Amino acid sequence: MDKIALFPLSLVVFPGEELRLHIFEPRYKQLIHDCTTGKTTFGIPPYFEGKDLRFGTEIEVTEIVKKYDDGQMDIKAKGIGWFEIDAFYRVMHGKLYPGGTIKRLPWDDESDIVYAQKLVTLIHELYRTMNITNINIASIEKFRSYQLGHKLGLSIDQELEMLMIPEESERQLFLISHLENLLPLVKQAETLRKRAELNGHFQNIIPPKL
Repeated sequence: MDKIALFPLSLVVFPGEELRLHIFEPRYKQLIHDCTTGKTTFGIPPYFEGKDLRFGTEIEVTEIVKKYDDGQMDIKAKGIGWFEIDAFYRVMHGKLYPGGTIKRLPWDDESDIVYAQKLVTLIHELYRTMNITNINIASIEKFRSYQLGHKLGLSIDQELEMLMIPEESERQLFLISHLENLLPLVKQAETLRKRAELNGHFQNIIPPKL
């Protein structure tokens, strides 16, 4: 078991994911200072009302983008792995911030090219159906599940489930299954929306040949 500083947040961070955080609370300003000066990592366990802090993502600070006069800062960070929490401490000894003892768990980033092709095709279909054009999708070879894990309509419970899948190929299958279930619902909703928009408009309907 290893000890690590913890920064509970109401979000799921996937290993491999890049994130930007604005740090303003004194305890977490201290946490980031300790991590950057000591070249250590910290953990973000997803915290949601009624759910135990059981798992988290190990985070590495990659850049302090801006420091403010009052000690607040903007940082860039990246998930580098995930872990199970053995014990949680509301305050680490001698510190202001929480911490815990953790067990690091295996995680891999090896994509299955066939699954990636299927997944990217489904994502394009979803965004085309919803008329979403402002989200970049990596090439088949470079695409990884964590890149769009928050932009595919997953519930919090589903994101937590995906966090606990250690292999990229299994995460790909998880998202493929999710999108195959979601797409018919989205298409049905879009059809309903288009019909509603026709209310009061002249319709150009070609009659059948009898």
